[in-house]
Amino acid sequence: MAPGRGGACAGDPLTPGPSDAGAGRRALLLGLLAAPALARAVTGPFPLPAPARPGLRPLGGLALDTSLWGFGGFSGLHLAPDLTLSAVSDRGRWWQGRLRLDAEGQPRAVEEVRHGPLRGANGQALSGRAGDAEALARLDSGGWLIAFERQHRIQHHARLDAPGLAFPAPPGLAAAPDNGGLEALTQLADGRLLALAESLAPGGESGLRAAWLARLEAGRPRWTPHAYRPEPDMEPTGAAGLPDGGALVLERRYALFSGFRCRLARLPAAALSAEAPLAGETLLSLPEDAPAENWEGVAAARHGGATLVALISDDNERRAQRSLLLLYRMG
Repeated sequence: MAPGRGGACAGDPLTPGPSDAGAGRRALLLGLLAAPALARAVTGPFPLPAPARPGLRPLGGLALDTSLWGFGGFSGLHLAPDLTLSAVSDRGRWWQGRLRLDAEGQPRAVEEVRHGPLRGANGQALSGRAGDAEALARLDSGGWLIAFERQHRIQHHARLDAPGLAFPAPPGLAAAPDNGGLEALTQLADGRLLALAESLAPGGESGLRAAWLARLEAGRPRWTPHAYRPEPDMEPTGAAGLPDGGALVLERRYALFSGFRCRLARLPAAALSAEAPLAGETLLSLPEDAPAENWEGVAAARHGGATLVALISDDNERRAQRSLLLLYRMG
């Protein structure tokens, strides 16, 4: 989702990102089915302050130069144990790259970048309302699930560059606002799926958001309606399963004059098996703990004996905003 198309908040330690120069090169890149980026395509790295609350150790951040790829708008993120980053854009694109760390575990570059258009079942590239991808989940059995807004649905892709086949969506999703459907989708450690809607209130309860859990049976989900309780005036924008069976949830609020405020919350595994509305404990408050931006993607993976957590922001393809990547270690 693109809330307000606003700029970054005051107090951000970073300078504004690259301009929109090079429109001709961007148009050329958009025409490619998939293209490796020869450049590292980052500025930084930049340091992050220690969060006010325990739970996450900051490793650093990178600013992605999306002009090299011709698109931004990253709205979902996955991190693999080999440090492969995968993302989808609300411009109907997929993106993958390898995160390189230094000897201290700090992020230094994103290399071997590839990208291309997301496709429908007929193999044609998605565009416009049909291409508003907001979340992705990697399945244990292989393949990807991608959630879309505006035309509310989930697609299953054998590979990100493969055609997307229809996947059963949660019941009641069709009632979500045009720009307030599934923003968070992940597979939990026990194999269940967790899905969260941005603006759909179950039973008309304004303080809650629609959530669903599903067990997969022969590859098909059995969705169970649930509810998620964000912080007041915030909406869920991303989720990631944790190795311990819990999950992380990103939340966001946007106001015209104050800009973006976001929160990263942790759901314990026990909460995901209870009937009460899901509610998480705050790990990060942004901008206090990191730059203010439109944070929409979160991912977690085990690497080198630790759990790494990555966040990515959606720049809405606006010059005043940036695509930032943050990296933390849990514990």
